Amino acid sequence: MKYETQKFNIPELKGMSQKSIDEHYALYEGYVKHTNLILEEIEKGAGEGADAYKYSEMRRRLSFEFDGMRNHEFYFRGLEGGARAPDANSNLYEAISENYGSFDAWKTQFIGLAKTRGVGWAMLYFDKDNGGLISSWVDEQHFGHLTGLSPILGLDMWEHAFVGDYWPSGKGQYIEDFFENLNWGVIEANFKKAL
Repeated sequence: MKYETQKFNIPELKGMSQKSIDEHYALYEGYVKHTNLILEEIEKGAGEGADAYKYSEMRRRLSFEFDGMRNHEFYFRGLEGGARAPDANSNLYEAISENYGSFDAWKTQFIGLAKTRGVGWAMLYFDKDNGGLISSWVDEQHFGHLTGLSPILGLDMWEHAFVGDYWPSGKGQYIEDFFENLNWGVIEANFKKAL
């Protein structure tokens, strides 16, 4: 099994420079590369007599690299194709409003979540089992992902995502600009796929 680096059609963004996007994309390429390297090494050492500690450690590390790869794919896809406002008549908008009281109430809570201290991700998930939407924090790339839930939206809150353009003190502006740059058509497609 081998994973391929995906390409993303990201236009000029408000507040986020092409240099920052390029450097961020290079980090994503590293996650894909290291996911593949770890999987290759595990496959090579799967036989009897393998160094159990070495391969257990590789399996532990796999979740960091793999989730780093997948989280970034959600993030970059959400910025593809140019900004598109949420459609108040869409299924996702209605589901968010139903789960959180209103779309604006959800957005306020999600922005608060994104301002969590530390490095990680603010995520919006869909729970197919009960039809609910849950916003949650993921530490680093992999600690705290909600098992069995489908990611709909991912906001990278590692400093590498914003310090080049915003400095550490500009975290709030980065979050606001992320929402202004977001293509809600892509997020709606993620939701439909998860149903």
